[in-house]
Amino acid sequence: MKVTVKYFASVREAIGQGSEQVDTTATSLSGLRDELIARGPAYAQALARGKSVRMALNQVMSDESTALSEGCEVAFFPPVTGG
Repeated sequence: MKVTVKYFASVREAIGQGSEQVDTTATSLSGLRDELIARGPAYAQALARGKSVRMALNQVMSDESTALSEGCEVAFFPPVTGG
């Protein structure tokens, strides 16, 4: 299926782009994250397991078990602090 993936803040800087269309066989955010990590060093560094990365599906904060659907929008970003 095709999904739109958006990257924000330090994740975007590490990967070198703000968004892309991805063809995936993943059925969940976890599976998509694993597919992206396997793409190479930049993705692996930015999205590594054990690294705190927030995810949203269709602009709703979501956990890794959330199911993907055709044409959805996924966002990856670091946790942020306000003040």
